[in-house]
Amino acid sequence: MGSATTARAGPPSLGRQRIIADRSLVGAVFCRAYSRRVDEWLADVYADAGGPQRGVSLVAVGGYGRSELSPESDLDLLLLYERGIDVSEMAGRLWYPIWNEGLKLGHAVRTVTETLQLAGDDLDTATALLSARHVAGDRALAERLAISAREQWSRRARKWLARLVDDARWREFEHGAVAFRLQPDLKESTGGVRDVQALRFVALARPEFVDPENSMVRKAYETLLAARVELHRATGNPRNLLTLEVQSDVAAALGHASVEDFMTEVAAAGRTVGWVADEVWIRVENWAAPRGLRRRTAAKTLEEGVLFHEDRNEVRLAPELQLDDDPLRALRVAAAAARRGARIERESLLRLGRDMPPLGDPWPAGARELFVELLACGRHAIPIIEALDQAGGVVKILPEWETCRSRLQRNDYHRFTVDRHLCETAAQAADMLAGGEVDVRRPDLLLVASLLHDIGKGYPGDHTEVGMEIMDAIARRMGFEPDDVATLVRLVELHLLLPDVAIRRDIDELGTVQRVAAQVRTVEMLRLLAALTEADAISTGPSVWTRWKADLVRGLVRRTENHLRGGAPDGRSDGFPTPAVTEAMWAGTELLEVSERQLLVVVPSAPTVLGAVAGAISLNGLNVLSAAVHTVGGMTALSVFVEPPEGVGLDWLPVLDDVGAALAGELVPAERLARWADAAARGGDPRAPEPVTDSYVKFDNEISSVTVIEVAAPDSLGLLYWITEALVGSGLHIEQARVQTLGDHVVDSFYVHDGAGGKITDADRLESIAAAVRRAASIPSPPR
Repeated sequence: MGSATTARAGPPSLGRQRIIADRSLVGAVFCRAYSRRVDEWLADVYADAGGPQRGVSLVAVGGYGRSELSPESDLDLLLLYERGIDVSEMAGRLWYPIWNEGLKLGHAVRTVTETLQLAGDDLDTATALLSARHVAGDRALAERLAISAREQWSRRARKWLARLVDDARWREFEHGAVAFRLQPDLKESTGGVRDVQALRFVALARPEFVDPENSMVRKAYETLLAARVELHRATGNPRNLLTLEVQSDVAAALGHASVEDFMTEVAAAGRTVGWVADEVWIRVENWAAPRGLRRRTAAKTLEEGVLFHEDRNEVRLAPELQLDDDPLRALRVAAAAARRGARIERESLLRLGRDMPPLGDPWPAGARELFVELLACGRHAIPIIEALDQAGGVVKILPEWETCRSRLQRNDYHRFTVDRHLCETAAQAADMLAGGEVDVRRPDLLLVASLLHDIGKGYPGDHTEVGMEIMDAIARRMGFEPDDVATLVRLVELHLLLPDVAIRRDIDELGTVQRVAAQVRTVEMLRLLAALTEADAISTGPSVWTRWKADLVRGLVRRTENHLRGGAPDGRSDGFPTPAVTEAMWAGTELLEVSERQLLVVVPSAPTVLGAVAGAISLNGLNVLSAAVHTVGGMTALSVFVEPPEGVGLDWLPVLDDVGAALAGELVPAERLARWADAAARGGDPRAPEPVTDSYVKFDNEISSVTVIEVAAPDSLGLLYWITEALVGSGLHIEQARVQTLGDHVVDSFYVHDGAGGKITDADRLESIAAAVRRAASIPSPPR
């Protein structure tokens, strides 16, 4: 048996950090430069390891094979050898210098036959070999593998391309889309790097399906690569998640004037790639379907020149159809496709976007009804609206849409860009209407308000105030009657009212109900607002519409409707405490119970109860998502919903031990919390660049028989504990509390009195309390 030649002494140094530090190298230019340097270095390492020039070859595969190495990319290598050559000792000498450089290495040692056999059964191996490239050693051996791998890929294309599409669909479900996620995964999200690579794999087998090197895709890919390179530089790790806290650094490194401009460019790139990929996946699915499932049916004529192909589930325009003579045709086609859950064929869609005339001002007769019909299609309307938007058609219907297109909401309270959130909200409202969950006389008003309730977020100024002006203009342009225009504007004005009041105030207080009733004025407005509130919350993020919040809002709506109809309070309580907890409180029964993520405490009343429980929870590293406190009959009840840090399980036993110790006075959280908070501050605890709310301390002496203090502040370790300590230290008794987490901010409301049940009305004392709370919550003093 032959063996590899004897090694020379001393492997060279890669000098990787010099390349990473060279800021003139950006995006694909960096990737190629870094890959070339790794090529040169590995050729030297191969020689030092005693690598021969015949019968053995070092081959780059995967991203390295494509010369697309980012700063923290894995190095995927294959040591290829002819049978009869022993490369075991040489392989060790080859791999160790790579590990010593701190590189993450993916490596294998195989013959050509073994490699092709594995590629016949494993998709990852098959695709990695499509970029196989010689680095050192026997070039002919490496080229034989590359040619054979591509031929094998083409022969088995029907199997592998179908698997590629399945993988793309799974990634969309798992990682969302680059275009609409506030924190996209640049590699795995739909429209990301992985999709471009998949398009290249498709083109190698079926070049007629896609040209992945066309200028549109190439430009988008360069944007994604540039962002990925700077992300790796900024974080020093291989993760591809473009999180809120690092977006500013990446934007600055790429020379963008603002992070909003940068993220809009990333979103646009993701939309372009996702747009091209979606069409290709459909072509692949139609081509790869088993022959028995590839049925061909005659096209159904929907109207002259508009055809529905059921076998492809697509609406297609006849080539001879003129589009510039009928301003309603685009809406009719869009609604027809959405009703069927179909797509609009790509060329037809591009023609619609290019040739459809703007609707104008006012809209022509019938346009509003078609627009509402499209929105009423619910989930099926979203891909149609987004596809029409990509083709340039939506701005011809709603010019104001351009400003919110791909616009970020840079906080972790929202999961979507503004435009996608609006589409999701309208779809949710439509689904609620279709399911009979909503009882309103004018579903058209609900659907239009759902789509446009946040339209002001694309403009300077307060988004609600700006949105009211924009809604007024759009509603008039659509042809709504003046009363309907006023209703739509009012829905935009009040779209945050119900959740804010329900969560921050006691819904059993008559003053709370009266305040809401005075603003909504009618039962119909209340019902429209309630439906909009639920659709908006569900579409915002998974933590926004919890069962607790839903019960509070629905309870507030029921009480307000009863009040508007002139009924007496019904005595039912949807909030906290529940009837069972109330019974325990009046009976003087102490409780300390947990269920899933909820902690329930009932103990004898004391000013320090809330602070003790909050401090114990914080000491266990848990985040307080929401909390309610109520005092009656000498007993205090607390209901706290918590969340452990990401990737950490919830173990209640130590939490219960600490809560019990804190309530008994055996554990004082202050010292440890202060020490941990100081360490967190030194570590640069990241904050979302655009908080959901401003920071403030407000007093309300009108809504209740006691004083309500509302505090909005950045969330931090032990914040609820420190605020509670400040209130107790100011001589206040906390009767009730409502705690709400909004992304990385909190809005807490405390019902307090002076110990004798009286309100706090003295101006100097109110300012003293406010100052204490601001110090506790690290809120700057307001300008004088």
